[in-house]
Amino acid sequence: MKPLGIALVALGVVALIYGGIGYNKETTVLDMGGIKATATEHKSIPIAPVVGVVLLIGGVALLVSKRPA
Repeated sequence: MKPLGIALVALGVVALIYGGIGYNKETTVLDMGGIKATATEHKSIPIAPVVGVVLLIGGVALLVSKRPA
């Protein structure tokens, strides 16, 4: 359970720091013969801070809890 706890803590910290996932989307605006015009649009998928906090708390809980024998 320790590796899972460490992974959850790391994901929680990353979610709190970045607050979302950003990416670029390229679309073709004009395509006529030999002329091609494209536009790049920056989009993002927001991650609520609550998700980061829940991941962080869950990871810490897994790290401090004792595994039953």
